[in-house]
Amino acid sequence: MRDKSYDEQIVRWVEFVRDNPISVWKPEVKKVVDTQIIMANRFYKRLAKTKGGKEKIKELRRI
Repeated sequence: MRDKSYDEQIVRWVEFVRDNPISVWKPEVKKVVDTQIIMANRFYKRLAKTKGGKEKIKELRRI
């Protein structure tokens, strides 16, 4: 269960997005999303090098 501070951060972010144009907050979101994609790609490359890794990747993509 998340604590009150987490909920407060969500509320602050929602208010920030609501009160500011997309040009202000989109670059911040883009950084986070791009980083997540990069980290996922690195994970898949490392997994593919392990025994049975390619099969695991196929299973993950199927899900």
